[in-house]
Amino acid sequence: MNFMSSKQSNDESKKTPKRISLRDIAGELGISHVTVSRALRNMPNVSPELKVRIQVQAETMGYVPDPLLASLSSYSRTGKSKAVQAELAWINTWEPPERLRQYREFDLYWKGASDNAKRMGYQLEPFNLSEIPLRRLKTIFRTRNIQGILLPPLGAPTTLLDEFNWSDFSVVRFGQAIPQPHAHLVSSSQFENAMLAFDHIRDLGYQRIGCICEYARMRFFGSGYSWAQRALPSAQQLPLLTKNPTHSSEQTQRELDVWLRRHKPDAIFTDDTEVRGMLINLGYRIPEDIGLATTSVHDTDIDAGIDQQPYEIGWAAIRMLTSLIHERALGLPDCQSELLIEGIWIDGSMLPQKHKA
Repeated sequence: MNFMSSKQSNDESKKTPKRISLRDIAGELGISHVTVSRALRNMPNVSPELKVRIQVQAETMGYVPDPLLASLSSYSRTGKSKAVQAELAWINTWEPPERLRQYREFDLYWKGASDNAKRMGYQLEPFNLSEIPLRRLKTIFRTRNIQGILLPPLGAPTTLLDEFNWSDFSVVRFGQAIPQPHAHLVSSSQFENAMLAFDHIRDLGYQRIGCICEYARMRFFGSGYSWAQRALPSAQQLPLLTKNPTHSSEQTQRELDVWLRRHKPDAIFTDDTEVRGMLINLGYRIPEDIGLATTSVHDTDIDAGIDQQPYEIGWAAIRMLTSLIHERALGLPDCQSELLIEGIWIDGSMLPQKHKA
């Protein structure tokens, strides 16, 4: 998989020094690259004198092991995870930092990424910007030979990362809602997930399906929902209700009340953790009066809806990041790649099969 444009590849080849290989060292010493490999791994079938010569020559030439190739080699031989040889960075911008993984989705991002990193011979290390000044990160990464960076979702739109120089690192971020930095990204396929949910809700017998999303997510979930509705008669197509994040809960509940009275949905698809409580406050029974489904069964109190497969998203992020490292694709790209992971539908008690009248 090639994540670089030809222009970027040419530019990088000009400014990135050639990686010293085992064959380069072997050529200088007039020996085989197999012997060099054995000596650098301290294997016993190389004489101590030759081993020292090889290791000194490797250091003199600036040889740095490629952790991706080493881990792939080990995995192909054993089918098991190999010992950690390098680190990858996970930059946490949340304050306090523990808030990030209190979200089940984001915790599973971490677990999927961490598990796949270990399988590939890496250790995923968190770096909290609330504890380490941004200006120190690059020095730390260079000292620890960290070549790859994962950017989990930001706690809020922030300019904290604007001053960081990404040019020496391969970078992958999670999610589509916050557009900066302009790195390659892995995310749930929210457009497809909304259509998947709509189809399942229709299959369960619901006729008037509403959608309530926060503004930032409306671009993706809302677009998928709107597209799915096009197959319905116009009388059954309901307008999106966009939650304004600046409004108080009381304002939002009043807006919800007006929307419900006007459009009379029998099911609602939502990303909002407060919708269920607001419906109860307004006197609606769930699921007798209105069925509920959610964009994320992990981080709402609604048990029917989409599992966005966050563990798989984390796993895929490492797959993309290690590919970039292997290709020496550094910095922010001219042409951004997006890897979208499909979700799966989860049945739940809040959206039962609707009985026919």
